[in-house]
Amino acid sequence: MNNGVPTSGATGTGAVSVTSDDYFAAVGDADNAQYTYTVNFGQDSSFANAFTSQGHQDANEIGDFRYPVPDEYLALCTSNLSDPSIVDPTAHFNSTLYDGNSSTNVITGVGFQPDFSWFKARSNTSQHMAFDAVRGVTEFLHPDQTRGERTETDILTSFDSDGLTLGADSGQYGTNYDTYTYVVWNWKGDGVAGGTLNEEGTIDSQVNANTTAGFSIIGYTGTEAVGTVGHGLSQAPELAIFKCRDSTTAWYVNATEISDGSEKPLELNSTSAIGSAYTGYWNDADPSASLITLGDYSGLNSTGANIIYAFHSVEGYSKIGTYTGNDDADGVFIYTGFAPAFFLLKLVTITDDWMMFDNKRTPYNVMDTVLFPYDSSAEQTNVNYGIDFVSNGIKLRTSYGTLNDSTPILYMAFAETPFKTANAR
Repeated sequence: MNNGVPTSGATGTGAVSVTSDDYFAAVGDADNAQYTYTVNFGQDSSFANAFTSQGHQDANEIGDFRYPVPDEYLALCTSNLSDPSIVDPTAHFNSTLYDGNSSTNVITGVGFQPDFSWFKARSNTSQHMAFDAVRGVTEFLHPDQTRGERTETDILTSFDSDGLTLGADSGQYGTNYDTYTYVVWNWKGDGVAGGTLNEEGTIDSQVNANTTAGFSIIGYTGTEAVGTVGHGLSQAPELAIFKCRDSTTAWYVNATEISDGSEKPLELNSTSAIGSAYTGYWNDADPSASLITLGDYSGLNSTGANIIYAFHSVEGYSKIGTYTGNDDADGVFIYTGFAPAFFLLKLVTITDDWMMFDNKRTPYNVMDTVLFPYDSSAEQTNVNYGIDFVSNGIKLRTSYGTLNDSTPILYMAFAETPFKTANAR
């Protein structure tokens, strides 16, 4: 747009006509003369008092332009962004910090009743702990280990309307030990304990699904034969985490962004690179809008009990994808469309760490404090881990290979605030 007239051309030495996509204007002078350029993108039609203000606005009554704005054009500002489908992301995902006490411990401030809670001691070596509403509060798994499910009645005693209650004996397994500090990452489902029967697949499942936020918990009894289970979401999951509850098996991660159509797995509980293609995992089939396909491999489709945590991106709330780093201290920018609250990442083709960041453990940039999903170690702070959470994504501040290698890196992020309403940290 130039003086109220749409334009796709340019003049002058080296000028290039604009034929498609979106561009920002730039000005300069080949003679290196010292000039001052004043540009109005809708903020000042007087051009710093060089002209009389005209006060023209766009169709949304935003801006201060010198010339009338055609109906199909809008001022470049966050107010003209579309309203997000999830206005408050913390109503669906939230991290919470607390201190252990080796006694009954009521954790509040989550903002909703969790259906999936993942615990980790920050200050000390301790196992990761995962609980969900489909399996019930007495059943827990360790995301950093291959071991099967365990049962205790006094570790997590309830999912509450604004958090959780921990039992007096929680310290034994690393959720509530006196003097330890903890983080718990919480996701909201549909609030139905035990899940709801889903008969869409060849294998019945019990599903607790938050279709608004693109998250579901799927419990099922496998068959060790090719089959399908319903996931309860409104579109196909982009990332799903699988665990056989009854036996020693890996936590298999299926991400459609990296599978190359052959359903290759990563393992959440290890640093291993992506595995080889094997039809036994998911029978070379991506999830559909209603079903997840299972192969005949017992590690994913055991005749015992199994659990899946499935996710898809929701604009302004969550983002699953890959990025490729640049091996430079001025690292790449990862656009998410929101100010992040949580960031999980893993190099795809290289054996290296999974890493977890969140906005509660590190409330200010630069963020350099990390936990590792595959490892029981306490959180680590290292300048090499530096990243920024910004209003619309993640900026890498390090050449450290785990974060910024020039090979594909899988990530999953959840929002603190949509870009439209985000503030600087």
